[in-house]
Amino acid sequence: MIRLCAFADEAGPSLAEQINALKKHNIHLIELRSVDGKNVLDFTDEEAKTICKQLNKNGIKVWSVGSPIGKVDVNTDFNEYEKKVIRACELANIFNSTNVRMFSFFKAYNSKDKVIAQLKRMVEIGKKYNVKMCHENEKEIYGDIESRCTEILNAVPGLYYVYDPANFLQCKQEPKESLKMLLPRAYYLHIKDALMATGEVVPAGKGDGHLQEIINSINTDKVLTIEPHLKVFAGYANVDKTELKNKYEYKTNAEAFDAAVTHTKELLKNAGYHETEEGFSK
Repeated sequence: MIRLCAFADEAGPSLAEQINALKKHNIHLIELRSVDGKNVLDFTDEEAKTICKQLNKNGIKVWSVGSPIGKVDVNTDFNEYEKKVIRACELANIFNSTNVRMFSFFKAYNSKDKVIAQLKRMVEIGKKYNVKMCHENEKEIYGDIESRCTEILNAVPGLYYVYDPANFLQCKQEPKESLKMLLPRAYYLHIKDALMATGEVVPAGKGDGHLQEIINSINTDKVLTIEPHLKVFAGYANVDKTELKNKYEYKTNAEAFDAAVTHTKELLKNAGYHETEEGFSK
């Protein structure tokens, strides 16, 4: 079975808007990144408990804490930075989630050994909290292309992997180069597509990310997190410091979110899946 998840803060900043968008599309999982423009790492315990209660009340579970952990200079004082890693894991426990999305540092291309050492420490911290540290390939971090992603996955036992085809395209890497090596190692996927020539983000299946091929190749139970990026949303500047370029225009964030979900579901149906209350089955 394939279960859909989403970064629902792209539908609207408030928790109510996010819940409504997920329920509208029969999505029961959320990759929680922000509420009211406030990043998940900045939630107090009480805020996190309240958010979790409201989500669960509406049949929604936190699949992953969509944290920005690792989106810092590799030379940041890691002894101090560990506090943020610990906080992400504490929040995962509050949300009854076993996953934290994270990255492998900026300005790190010449710091392989430091990257690996710090990722190993992240994994150790995660294990203490029964949390999986899930590395996403992302532009300008160490693990931005297939070769370096493979390198750190081989070097860091217990590190999980989140496959994002659009981010490869924005690094000018043809996703087909990564499909064979990395897709089988993906714990879960981010569904986001882009045009290689311009880096513009487009609905799933409309770009160069081979999204239909990716979905066709899935042969095990998998979670797919829809990450629209089709329109600037509240808190985007805190998530990504680069310009968000879009090929298509949408009047509202809710409309952009709807388009992202609709195109993803079309790809699943093209692959022979049918939608049930729990997810997509063949």
